[in-house]
Amino acid sequence: MLNLLYYDSDIAVCVKPAGVLCEDAGENSLPALLAAALKEKGASGTPFTVHRLDKETTGIMVYALNSASAAALSASLQSGDIEKIYHALCVGRIEKEGDTLRDLLFYDRKRSKSYVVDRKRNGVKEALLEYSVIERFTDRTLISVKLHTGRTHQIRVQFSSRGHALCGDRRYGAPAEYGNRLCLCAVELAFLHPKTKEPMRFKIDDGFEKA
Repeated sequence: MLNLLYYDSDIAVCVKPAGVLCEDAGENSLPALLAAALKEKGASGTPFTVHRLDKETTGIMVYALNSASAAALSASLQSGDIEKIYHALCVGRIEKEGDTLRDLLFYDRKRSKSYVVDRKRNGVKEALLEYSVIERFTDRTLISVKLHTGRTHQIRVQFSSRGHALCGDRRYGAPAEYGNRLCLCAVELAFLHPKTKEPMRFKIDDGFEKA
């Protein structure tokens, strides 16, 4: 059953499961699951996707339920007024307590994979994030990440390029012994309600096994 955190006539906030597409792509997509969950609650509205998570990533998402809310949330996203915090469990020990990572990324659509590159060219975009270490384990590090840009696979490739692929992320070089579940979760989402302008903030646990 879909974890529905909040809904009203303008928005719905839910937790995206791993392996589910966040855009409209059939009856098993998140918009379809959300529409069904709202119908069960006696609510109405067509979910509009205003931000995205990778298929393998879990976490909090907000959907607009009408075109006016979709426009307002999209404007907030473009202006950087939607705050997104992720937790990631990385391979190896990250010794620095925190840092800002800035890279140039190129997304290869044929390979469905992003790469860190060393110069600007067509299709290359700047990627910026901040991270802080939450806890270190013998061979893994749990971090909190705040995104300043939303590039495809951004967190995954920026840490992989520094020798700290996310646990379970075989696409970006995590060893097989770290499993197949991508340890990346959008744990916190904050924004202004598109209609009332009330501050909204939602938090969940990352659900990672850290022992």
